[in-house]
Amino acid sequence: MTLIQALLFLGVMLIACGIVLFALASLRAGSGGKVEGGGVIIVGPVPIVIGSSQRIATALLVLAVVLTLVVLVTYIVTKLW
Repeated sequence: MTLIQALLFLGVMLIACGIVLFALASLRAGSGGKVEGGGVIIVGPVPIVIGSSQRIATALLVLAVVLTLVVLVTYIVTKLW
């Protein structure tokens, strides 16, 4: 198994574990809880944040900025090599 195949397998397994954890959490929580959600759309380097509350929107904005910086740094580092 090559490194790329191992990383691909690891990524798929992490996604599968995340789906299982979400399913178990929703079964455990029941139907009496408050639901909040949001999303991020990244158009070029500009993140567009949509959230059901200020707290969720702020958290997603921070996450979007961090991920944008990670992509930018990765791009710069790979261009230097």
